Amino acid sequence: MFNSTRRNPNMNGMLSIVGIGPGSEKLLTPMAREAIESADLVVGYKPYVDSLHFVIKDQDITTNGMTSEVERARVSVEQALSGRRVAIVSSGDAGIYAMGSLVYELLQHHGWKDGDPLKVDMIPGVTAAISCASLVGTPLAHDSCTISLSDLLTPWELIERRIAAAASADFAITFYNPRSRRRQEHIRIAQRILLEHRDAETPVAIVKDAYREGQVITLSTLGEFVDCEFGMTASVIIGNSQSYRYGDKIITPRGYSRKYNLENGAVKSGQKRGRSLNTEVGETA
Repeated sequence: MFNSTRRNPNMNGMLSIVGIGPGSEKLLTPMAREAIESADLVVGYKPYVDSLHFVIKDQDITTNGMTSEVERARVSVEQALSGRRVAIVSSGDAGIYAMGSLVYELLQHHGWKDGDPLKVDMIPGVTAAISCASLVGTPLAHDSCTISLSDLLTPWELIERRIAAAASADFAITFYNPRSRRRQEHIRIAQRILLEHRDAETPVAIVKDAYREGQVITLSTLGEFVDCEFGMTASVIIGNSQSYRYGDKIITPRGYSRKYNLENGAVKSGQKRGRSLNTEVGETA
C-alpha cells in the first residue's frame, strides 16, 4: 500500500507512464529504469510489478488484478496531482494496448494540460510484437500491423473488419490476446478471413512469454496454427504473401532483391538508386 503523506502535496508532482518491455531485465530501457527508481510510488498489475523486483527497492507500491485498470490509473493520477512522483507501469509499451491512453483520459477529466505543475512523461518500451518477432527472424520487416482479438473494449464486428482490411492489404499481422478460456472461436474466425487473402502455407509464429521464464516458440502455417496450444500470454505473427520459412526463422523480404543484385549490390537493369521502384521491368539483372 502507499503512504499518501510521504511527499508534500504542495510540491510539483511527476507522473511517468512506463513501458517495461516483455519482462526481461535486459530489455528494460535505461529511461524506464530511471523513472521507476526515482519514483516514490509504483503502480501496476501485480505480475508486472513483481517482475520489477530488481529495480524496486524502497518505493511504495500499489497493485491489483486484471480488469482493474481504471482503479490503477485513478490512483496514479490522484497521487501525482497531490505532489508525489508516481510511476505507473505496463508491459510492452504503455501507449500500445496498455495504460497510457486511460491515464491521459483521466488527466483530461481532472483538467490537466501541458504546462501545469504536474509533469507527465510517456516512457517507451519494447512491444510484444517487436520482442516476439526478434525471436523468429524478420517476420515484420515490411509493412505490418497489430490487432487485438480481445472484444472486452472493442466490438467484435469492428475487429473483424480490421482483420479483413489488413488481410486484403497484405500486411504482416501480429495478433495480441489471441485466445482465452472464454474466447476460443475468435482466432478461428480470424484464420478464415486471412485464408480468403493468402495461402494456407503462409508461415506463422506463435510466441508465448517472450524473454520470460516459460518462453515457448512454435512455428506453424496459416492453415494449421489454430490447432496449436496457446493463450492470452502469446502473440501470433502471421506473415504476408512474400514471407517464407528459412530453417527456424521467418523472413519477410523488404524488397531489395527486386531492385538490386544481391551478389554484388549492383542496381538491376531499368532501376535507379534513390528512385521509385520501376514495376514495368523484370526482376532479373
